[in-house]
Amino acid sequence: LQQFSDTGSRKEHVKITSEPKPGFLERLSETSGGMLMGLVTFLLAFYLLFTNEGRALRTAKSLDEGLSLVIPLDSIHSISQQNEGRLVHLSGDLSTSKPLFDPSYGLSIQAVKLKRNVEMYQWVEYEDSKEYEENGEIKKETKYSYNTEWKSEVVNSRNFDREIGHKNPSAMAVESFTAVSPNVQVGSFVLSKGLVDKIDDFKQLSLSNLEDPHADVTRSGDYFYHSENPRRPEVGDLRVSFFYAGLSGDDPHLGSADKVTVVARQRGDQLVPYHTKSGDILEILHAGDLSVEEVFQKEHQSNTMRTWALRAAGWLSMFVGISLMTRIFYTLVDWFPVVRDLVNIGLKAFAFCVATSLSLLTVSVGWLFYRPLWALLMAALSLVPIVVARSRVPPKKQQ
Repeated sequence: LQQFSDTGSRKEHVKITSEPKPGFLERLSETSGGMLMGLVTFLLAFYLLFTNEGRALRTAKSLDEGLSLVIPLDSIHSISQQNEGRLVHLSGDLSTSKPLFDPSYGLSIQAVKLKRNVEMYQWVEYEDSKEYEENGEIKKETKYSYNTEWKSEVVNSRNFDREIGHKNPSAMAVESFTAVSPNVQVGSFVLSKGLVDKIDDFKQLSLSNLEDPHADVTRSGDYFYHSENPRRPEVGDLRVSFFYAGLSGDDPHLGSADKVTVVARQRGDQLVPYHTKSGDILEILHAGDLSVEEVFQKEHQSNTMRTWALRAAGWLSMFVGISLMTRIFYTLVDWFPVVRDLVNIGLKAFAFCVATSLSLLTVSVGWLFYRPLWALLMAALSLVPIVVARSRVPPKKQQ
């Protein structure tokens, strides 16, 4: 059953759908499917937590190994054969052999990367839903609203609840792209593709010094508009902006070339990945003029942040997995309001304690090979949530 209610404006409407309240067997069937998904999520959490610890410790050992071996170069303009195959550290200005062009808009810049970003003025659909129970049925009230916005991707209006009056074009007449300089150097050294990929600090390019490239294109601010009236765009109109990364020459409007610091292996006049004995690859690039110690400190900080982010993701996966697997106990009592709420709280507390204990235990196993003492300490800590949980159980239930 669908019920439509219009607000008088075609940019907004409400749809109400209703379906019979699911029976006990149907709810049980849905819970069984959730249990299977929970088991997969639960097992995935173990894999994520265990491999993350191995990766984190391997990366830390590789960074320490690199710091003990790295050789700071005295000059970036002369290549010493003594450093062939060794890990080197150098800082200097970026340079490229040729400017990057976009002939369609009469634009060129001496940079490592030039990005053309195309946006189209399109309809966008928003949903706001709420569910409620009425006359033994589950009803869902969904409010659909439509707004026109600039979007970098084509919004498929065929998926809208109501496409009439909100139809978007199926493609853009102008495409986005990123041009990358084929030869990027610091002094006499050529950067590898991996190092060039790390130059991704894009800044918007000012178009104030450029003329309109075509009669049907108008420049306004830092955009080129394919529109009859940029101030009042219509659906299907385009606007184009440009971004650059790694300024590689002195520019009267943008300033001097960007300076970078690189740690990599010297191979002839090229800077390429360095394979450590610990098993990781060192191919480091940072903006600015940094000392050896500052570079490796930044890398250690990055490794620590990534490690904790993946630990949090692993714990959350485990918590969600346990919650889904134990959901059947909630389903069995969900027609008793008070009991249902108590069981729900108990299941959440159980999932929290078990996920915390198992996460700590998995992390400690991951550390076992590298740092046995820390692993044993963490294994002991993993028992704390379970001990705390048991201490809160009433004495009668312990007997």
